[in-house]
Amino acid sequence: MDAKIKVLKIIHFALLAGLTLAYFIIGDLINLKSPKLEDENLYYIFIPAIAVLVSNFVYKKSISKIDKKTTNDDKMVKYQSASIKRWAILEAGAFLILILKPELVLFGLLLLVYLLLVRPTKEKIENELDVRL
Repeated sequence: MDAKIKVLKIIHFALLAGLTLAYFIIGDLINLKSPKLEDENLYYIFIPAIAVLVSNFVYKKSISKIDKKTTNDDKMVKYQSASIKRWAILEAGAFLILILKPELVLFGLLLLVYLLLVRPTKEKIENELDVRL
């Protein structure tokens, strides 16, 4: 079971590292300033909020479908799937902001921080799946 948690942590780190690298290469982080909230920019502000809401909805829906009577290995496989879906949605939102509206890179960085905060830990997995690993 510890090997599966380690794999999940490696996947999370790889996604986070790739996104961070993309923001350093493509995003203009040196000249970071507060974005102007004008008419055109207002639509792009909703991308991070929608990404967080949709990722949490998909994650919780996937977790709720895990049968309590299955083995811990089966639960872990479904948990990995739910986590990867969640991270992919957050990463897609961050890339959308970076590609469509690079001057709003600050909002993408907020998604990057949130992606960092939803990292997998043994305690979180035990609480979500209601098991002892």
